Amino acid sequence: MSLDPLLQASPAIQAHAVAALAAFALGIMQLAGVKGGARHRVIGWSWVAAMAVTAASGFFIQEIIPGAFSPIHLLSLMVLVLLPVAIVAVRRGRVRTHRMTMIGMFAGGLIIAGLFTLLPGRIMHALVFGPVVP
Repeated sequence: MSLDPLLQASPAIQAHAVAALAAFALGIMQLAGVKGGARHRVIGWSWVAAMAVTAASGFFIQEIIPGAFSPIHLLSLMVLVLLPVAIVAVRRGRVRTHRMTMIGMFAGGLIIAGLFTLLPGRIMHALVFGPVVP
């Protein structure tokens, strides 16, 4: 495992990866922790910030279709829409909607999308498994 592929990547990719990893770690802490208290809110707001940076930085990554948006950018747009939806839901007492929206973003936006970053030819694959040798 080497950080070189990430260190040689664009600043947008670096910010995206760091924010996504932070969101993943915070999400695990949030899922495992007690809900509703001050700790939950602090971790939650930190997770929202990390997810917002992850989603926003994704718009500056145009590796799949150089110079253009690709279908994966819809995920970034969805996250930026769903974050306020989840916050408004909990403020209005709709805890179930809040919970399901947040868990959905964690599962889809971090776990499923994260698994795709481990495919051969991707930077995270090279970081975790080393370069692909022909």
